[in-house]
Amino acid sequence: MANLVAKAVTAGAAVVAAIVARKTTDGTWKFVTGSDSPQNPDDPEIDLKEAIAFAVLSGALVGLARMLANRQTTRMMAKGAGKTPEQTADRANS
Repeated sequence: MANLVAKAVTAGAAVVAAIVARKTTDGTWKFVTGSDSPQNPDDPEIDLKEAIAFAVLSGALVGLARMLANRQTTRMMAKGAGKTPEQTADRANS
């Protein structure tokens, strides 16, 4: 049961992190380029360089946000269970 709760909390944190990363991506894109971020980078009307740059930026920020959320969730779950983060991470991954 605890393993299920840990997985649910970790998944929830990853979803929230992805939402925050998307907002951060949009803000960063607007700051750097001065224009709104592409709504659909797959659209052939969008320049290939712009689509690639946006994909790289958004992928990096989403990956970073998810990693940080997973690390923090693991620490919190370990602290709540009185275990080390390594022990909690091993149980969540099994």
